[in-house]
Amino acid sequence: QRRAGNESDKARLFVYDCHTAEMQDLTADFDYNAQNVVWSGNDLIYFIAPIEATHQICRVAPSVGEVEVITRGDHDINAFTMAGGRIVAEVTTMRMATEQFEVDPADGKLTQLSAVNKEIYDHICLGTVEKRWVETTDGKRMLTWVVLPPDFDPAKKYPTLLFCEGGPQSVVSQAWSYRWNFALMASQGYVVVAPNRRGVPSFGQEWLEQISGDYSGQNIRDYLSAIDDVAREPWCDRDRLGCVGASYGGYSVYFLAGCHQKRFKAFIAPCGIFNFESMYGQ
Repeated sequence: QRRAGNESDKARLFVYDCHTAEMQDLTADFDYNAQNVVWSGNDLIYFIAPIEATHQICRVAPSVGEVEVITRGDHDINAFTMAGGRIVAEVTTMRMATEQFEVDPADGKLTQLSAVNKEIYDHICLGTVEKRWVETTDGKRMLTWVVLPPDFDPAKKYPTLLFCEGGPQSVVSQAWSYRWNFALMASQGYVVVAPNRRGVPSFGQEWLEQISGDYSGQNIRDYLSAIDDVAREPWCDRDRLGCVGASYGGYSVYFLAGCHQKRFKAFIAPCGIFNFESMYGQ
């Protein structure tokens, strides 16, 4: 990161030449963070990048300097190892805890190797996860995950929860969480709306950094855009809308409670930020 003290500055991938002390920025034209770096036995460097609310494996050759995104799909690749020209990765989704997958270096195809929780999954019904792009108040497109309950019936009406992300600069990705488990929340009969509002990674630095100094501004309007978009669906019970979040997400819930214009009937906010002076001092 180039900007000292900025925790959300872009994580750039550099090669340092020990003989000349020269540094080469390999991701100068790549608008995403680089993490979990592995230098293979040849002239290729592999790494993980958050891209559009997912985590994918990428690679770059220092001699070329152009990043290639290998994997695609709605999943999170959290870690990977390489040996003998093969890649094994830890993969999650909102509907699946961590399993091991082989990744084909040629085309990024994923092949599942482990099925640790198959017996459990075979005996429970999980809801589905839909991806939608919502138009924001300033004319941009925002990726929003909509998690539907098990045995979803579009002829019925469902109470709907807006999830407010903490951070504030952390992505709402295809992670399997033991704290905010969207599949579990939806299994109680709720539709869960999880927007990647302004200030989250994986949509470029401009999107990420907009929230700095604007905690009560555009990202709050993004939340309202997301819930309004879903509330237009006939299966959304507009008389039973709620919002939930912790930390910065809790701050968002508090703020929405003051400006929601009677959209919501319930507000849930564990450990929300409410005193910035105290937080700074701490």
